[in-house]
Amino acid sequence: MNDAAERMLLDSSLRQLKLPAMLRDYGECSRQSRESGDSYESFLLALTTREVEQRQDRQLQRRMREAHFPYLKTLEKTDLGKWVGLSALKVREYAECGYIAQKENIVILGKHGTGKTHAAIAFGLEACRKGYRVLFTTAADLVNTLVEAREEKQLKRFLLRMAKYSLLIVDELGYLPFSREGSQLLFQVFSQRYEQGSLLVTTNLPFPQWTGVFEDVNLTAALLDRLTHHCHILQFDWESIRLTESLKGKNRTRQKSENREVAATSAPAGPKKDINQDGSPYPS
Repeated sequence: MNDAAERMLLDSSLRQLKLPAMLRDYGECSRQSRESGDSYESFLLALTTREVEQRQDRQLQRRMREAHFPYLKTLEKTDLGKWVGLSALKVREYAECGYIAQKENIVILGKHGTGKTHAAIAFGLEACRKGYRVLFTTAADLVNTLVEAREEKQLKRFLLRMAKYSLLIVDELGYLPFSREGSQLLFQVFSQRYEQGSLLVTTNLPFPQWTGVFEDVNLTAALLDRLTHHCHILQFDWESIRLTESLKGKNRTRQKSENREVAATSAPAGPKKDINQDGSPYPS
């Protein structure tokens, strides 16, 4: 069998086995192996490694799309110095996703603009990288979806689908109060995940003020009992990062403007010339 026929059969086999990276790269890998004198095993290892890496990358991209992050924030591009009180060691610990393996929760408390959502997305991305299924939603959107599912008699199916996520991120809890029905449905989601899956919740309210959101003291107490039993509580109690950066930007702009004004007033005047009444200069 000639080389062309062998390549055609090999291409056909790789397509049937659904190995696109090997189909694309076997020619290059074969050439590199011949030039370096590698063994057959080394050639096969290089080729299969490319297939595995491409497959893992596709799976990661699929998990990231499924998570529905509103935007992407990675820990690599995060200035951890702004997360005052949260050590880099702790951040790496959460990035390893041990809390998900142990089915524990994270609650991030802090004022508006302190980076809670940023941290939630970054931790969610790390979970995707570790192979976990993640879903990001705001508390208001989740409650609205639950109410709609109940009205359409799809609540049981929706709850079963939610249970398949290893990490459920509920952002902005506390910004809007819920109806009694919405509170009960959200409690149902939180209860379902107790010791079965991890929750990451961001909120601007300390726990004693949650009754103002759920409007039921007993329900709030039961929800907090389940949420905080196996929980890492992170206090983002510094000033708004966005506000601080905005003020710094305005200060820099004002300083530049002041510097230009000082430079303009202190510039030396040019030599004074005698001129005629019609504006032409006297001859030298």
